[in-house]
Amino acid sequence: MITRREWIATMCAAPGAALLVRSSVASAAPASPVAIARCVSYDEDVTARLAPMFDQLGGLERLVRAKTVTIKVNMTGSPGMRVRGKAPALTHYTHPKVLGATAYLMGRAGARRIRFVESAWASAGPLEEMMLDAGWNVRQLAAAAPVVEFENINALGKHKQYARFPVPGNAYMYPAYDLNQALEQTDVLVSVAKLKNHATCGVTLSLKNCFGNLPASIYGDDAGRDEPNEKPASGRDLVGHQGTRQPSKSAPQELHFGASHDPGYRVPRIVADLAAARPIDLAVIDGVESVAGGEGPWIGNLRLVQPGVLLAGLNPVSTDAVAAAVMGYNPRAMRGAAPFRACDNMLLLAEAHGAGSADLSRIDVRGLAIAQALYRYER
Repeated sequence: MITRREWIATMCAAPGAALLVRSSVASAAPASPVAIARCVSYDEDVTARLAPMFDQLGGLERLVRAKTVTIKVNMTGSPGMRVRGKAPALTHYTHPKVLGATAYLMGRAGARRIRFVESAWASAGPLEEMMLDAGWNVRQLAAAAPVVEFENINALGKHKQYARFPVPGNAYMYPAYDLNQALEQTDVLVSVAKLKNHATCGVTLSLKNCFGNLPASIYGDDAGRDEPNEKPASGRDLVGHQGTRQPSKSAPQELHFGASHDPGYRVPRIVADLAAARPIDLAVIDGVESVAGGEGPWIGNLRLVQPGVLLAGLNPVSTDAVAAAVMGYNPRAMRGAAPFRACDNMLLLAEAHGAGSADLSRIDVRGLAIAQALYRYER
């Protein structure tokens, strides 16, 4: 049965329908400025491109000074998988230069500690090993700020227990999510994503990047039935995408298990839940080089693209809405329209949760205008 929150999100997506409801939901969700800058190559001074963007958002110092900052990286899939033989950071991974520049600027702004996190594909091993396999200079990343750490959040890792994050209000899929404590023991959560499509969700930007916050030890295909499997070696297809099994019983169980096995229904709702349960404090999107048509090499017919842009914003929903517009899409499109052809619009679902506004008319775009940054992912 569809909930009131889901009905509102659906009505918001339907053109010409329930205009009053759409307006009230959009106006209730917070909106904040989004900065866009031109950066045509990773050979440019990425730090010099990002610094004025953060200033346009009000400066990093007030956000990070004397605080622990956790940066969620996007390294989806095995580093051994390549698109046309190119390094993953030039196609579907966030580039280490963007990550390093972000960390450097935060360190300069007074961040006490910076921690890079990601769910390493099918592994609970050190995150540094995955980065090395991808050809990254880990020492350079570690030297970007005075105190830099790395953590694989695919399992318990360095901690003794998981942190539970309840979904405020009416959850879509799970009442709460059990995540690595690195996501609790931090003051600021930053999602550094890639500007690309996603086969299930249409686009994968700062919100979808945090689907990777789910530890495979609990939400993976080989998760333990009763307790987490601290040596996961799989993805999250059965629990997250297909809904054919529950997570480990140690974690809150799916609210309506068996009601839907459609990934295009399930994954956007999990993403929206996570955005409400563990809010993103800063979104950075790497659109210098990327891929169109999907999220990684396992998707056929990917195209290499070079939008030559960087985006940043303090609200992930607003940032992703602007990013979708830069890609040539309507961020409020309904299911069946590009890019949400086979899925529900996670931006509107997150907006209905109160996580942020996807209404471009309410978002102050600074730096480049959307029209100046436009790079259509579908031609």
